[in-house]
Amino acid sequence: MRKIHKILVANRGEIALRVMRSAREMGIPTVAVYSEADRRSLHVRYADEAICIGPAPSAESYLRIDKIIGACRLTGADAVHPGYGFLSENATFARKVQEAGIVFIGPSPESIEVMGSKLAAKAAAARYNIPMVPGTPAAIADFEEARLVCRQIGYPVLIKASAGGGGKGMRVIGQEDELPEGMQRAISEAASAFGDGSVFIEKYITSPRHIEIQVLGDQHGNLVYLFERECSVQRRHQKVIEEAPSAILTPEIRAAMGKSAVDVARACGYYGAGTVEFILDEEKNYYFLEMNTRLQVEHPVTEMITGVDLVKEQIKIAAGEKLSFRQENLSITGHAVEVRVYAEDPRNNFLPDTGRLQTYRRPQGPGIRVDDGFEQGMDIPIYYDPMLAKLIAWGKDRAEAIERMKRAIDEYDITGPETTLSFCRFVMEHEAFRSGNFDTNFISRYYTPEVQERAATEEEMDIAAALAVMLSRNDTPQPAGQVTSSQGSKWKVTRRK
Repeated sequence: MRKIHKILVANRGEIALRVMRSAREMGIPTVAVYSEADRRSLHVRYADEAICIGPAPSAESYLRIDKIIGACRLTGADAVHPGYGFLSENATFARKVQEAGIVFIGPSPESIEVMGSKLAAKAAAARYNIPMVPGTPAAIADFEEARLVCRQIGYPVLIKASAGGGGKGMRVIGQEDELPEGMQRAISEAASAFGDGSVFIEKYITSPRHIEIQVLGDQHGNLVYLFERECSVQRRHQKVIEEAPSAILTPEIRAAMGKSAVDVARACGYYGAGTVEFILDEEKNYYFLEMNTRLQVEHPVTEMITGVDLVKEQIKIAAGEKLSFRQENLSITGHAVEVRVYAEDPRNNFLPDTGRLQTYRRPQGPGIRVDDGFEQGMDIPIYYDPMLAKLIAWGKDRAEAIERMKRAIDEYDITGPETTLSFCRFVMEHEAFRSGNFDTNFISRYYTPEVQERAATEEEMDIAAALAVMLSRNDTPQPAGQVTSSQGSKWKVTRRK
């Protein structure tokens, strides 16, 4: 076992703050790294030390392995936490950190390499008979061979980049005449985005649920799963709203998926925190999708229902400690929902809308958690992901969690850039979400700016009608300056500013 004395957080914004807070509770000093664009960021002020590692573009700062290791040497940091994004799933980074005699708070470079390739990950998982979507077991580049495979498994099919993520190098092919162009474009996009043009083919499941299982493993062979997260509300193949547990899993399916997730982790000798992702079809059959070898953006909902601080566990595991609990010690308490608050305009195809945060007031109250890295008056940099915050609501059950989330969205006061709060409230109100009867097609099936505007207008009319009734029943003059009103949704007010 190795004692960790100082942690450098190789990231920025809310995840950097999140890691630093857990480290401070453990009595471990932290070092922030920052680009010139982040000089006044909250994570820079919160850390015990901070060091600038380059200009604003991430390729010149947060993605520079040499500068991060140099910052460790300069400050005496003996461990690195990569957060998520940037270098968090870069096996070369993990290996160079270890070669420099620094603890990498994450899995081994070998595990990152195996799970970083979707094809290698599928091969590893296959050894444990994990359910797989029908498709090719290896990369495919020959059009004729691809045509035969597609005929065998049946259209529609999905062409996916082996090294990819975030929807890049991915094409849905509905019929045979679309295959040559779709395959060529997927290969080209994968090569451009990841330096690897390898693609494979899978049967496209038309109405899937996206379910992921949180796993933890130590360096002594102990592995557990911390139940599931439902991540089916997505835009451009990226998650927008997550919850735990899923509204539709039975205890039997949950246990089977948990065992499969642990087996996937075992297949690559995994330790640390990781997430095994599955898709669930309409008959509730599940299939292995991929493994993310890092902390997930949506990890707070798991923390809220289990009471486990995943960052603290990562640090303990990296120091060589054994897990302090077993599978039978874990249980689900209540329900948690997370919405990602992006500086994006839902009415304009969710395009980024950066600028100055003229007003920024966080919601508070029972069951509410906000993980963010901004404050009022700050500018949102154009160089990075436009996520402002993660808003999490916990309740004794799903209904209470949703109602608390609605209340929190109403209290979240943001002016300046457009945000996704209005969309998130639309989801919370929608019958498909509230009933649990939804899949990854939620946005394409239910959402348009016009539908959201109509829903907002109808709610405003209901509030106005209720106010009129209240006033008609109250003949008592009101004192000067007093207004009798029912407070509407904050997002309906701020969206017009």
